[in-house]
Amino acid sequence: MNKKAAESDQILDFIEDGIFTVDMNFRIVSFNKAAEKITGVPFKKAVGKSCREVFDTDLCKSGCPLRKAISSEKAFRGARINLRSASGRPLTISVDAGPLFGGDGKITGGIEQFRDISGIENLKKELSEKYSHYDIVGKSEYMRKLFDILPDIAESECNVLIEGPSGTGKSLVARTIHNLSERSRGPFVVVNCGALPENLLESELFGHTKGAFTDAKKERRGRFAAAAGGTIFLDEIAELPLHLQVKLLRVIEDRRFEPLGSSTPVTADVRIIAATNRDITRLVKSERFRDDLYYRLNIVNIRLPKLSERREDVEMLAEHFIGALNQKRSHKINDISDEVREFLASYEFPGNIRELQNILEYSFIFCKSGTLMLEHLPPEIRNMANGRTEFAEPAAAPPAGRSLESSLDSAEKTMIAETLLKFEGNRAKAARHLKIDYSTLWRKMKKYGLS
Repeated sequence: MNKKAAESDQILDFIEDGIFTVDMNFRIVSFNKAAEKITGVPFKKAVGKSCREVFDTDLCKSGCPLRKAISSEKAFRGARINLRSASGRPLTISVDAGPLFGGDGKITGGIEQFRDISGIENLKKELSEKYSHYDIVGKSEYMRKLFDILPDIAESECNVLIEGPSGTGKSLVARTIHNLSERSRGPFVVVNCGALPENLLESELFGHTKGAFTDAKKERRGRFAAAAGGTIFLDEIAELPLHLQVKLLRVIEDRRFEPLGSSTPVTADVRIIAATNRDITRLVKSERFRDDLYYRLNIVNIRLPKLSERREDVEMLAEHFIGALNQKRSHKINDISDEVREFLASYEFPGNIRELQNILEYSFIFCKSGTLMLEHLPPEIRNMANGRTEFAEPAAAPPAGRSLESSLDSAEKTMIAETLLKFEGNRAKAARHLKIDYSTLWRKMKKYGLS
């Protein structure tokens, strides 16, 4: 071994990340001490073997970052790979790969740098379990408060009214209340009051007897009867016609109902949870919704915010949806690129959680690399994400005599603006440099007019 090669090996061994190089046949040429420590594979057993023999991961068959780096002649960063060490310990490693060039400019092989992030992944898993309730996910202050009160709400038999914009998870909260309650062994019956024709809605809710109307050729149970012993979820309750509002009010008060065409009452052994995306108090004032029914339904009120009002939850929700998709599909997404994280942290999500889920389901179809990139997003979203954002120049120093709070704000604004300029508007890098998360940076940018 010549002096230059020996020095190169010493440099590689000094680095704490695992590093190995391969030739054009993907046989390992060098393998540093950190690579030995992380994988548990000694240098002598690794060198000369194909990298697939040593690592044997799912991405070795398709989506190998090293193979992609060599074939594309450019670096491939941020892949997450699950593997087992020589002792059988499960590991999650973060991988950067790139091509190696000889003196003549031709590719001679590739280099891969990897680090063990199992501890970080385990911590994320613990946080995910801490900040989730069934399929409701979130770590924002609002969601933590909701998690605290949901068991108490579920324990009671009170009617619940869930309000919030479309796509905020009202049906999921309703189902969670049912699952946490003593009625969980009973049915959970959903009725979309806005999707059924008005002339069929009464029959759907309360059932009918044979001959009750022209097409009633046989007796039919309604949704209230089907929900006996469980919960009935009346979604889009604001769309309920006034004459059925009267009948529903009677059911709540008497705990009994009469099927259409019958005079024999049936006991309504159900808990009622209702939801609406409309301002129901305004409908009450305009007499399009009965005030007495509103007060009967609104014993417990849950108001769900827009996703843009709980930005701290976006990344966690994205990882939750990706995890669910990974379990259903043959290929997997192991990581989200910084550019996509940056976009998700700043996007307004007019369709709320449902839009986020739809974006990820679309992206999953086209993401074969294991890392979600901007190019995998839906076209209309991708166009927005690729748009450049201009940032204001740093603010001047605050004049004397201003309050401490305003002076601190001005200093913070200057620091953020300078950092954004330093990283050419890349919010992901700026957030890391400032040691704050994406959503916090975006909030402060909006506060100071830097977006």
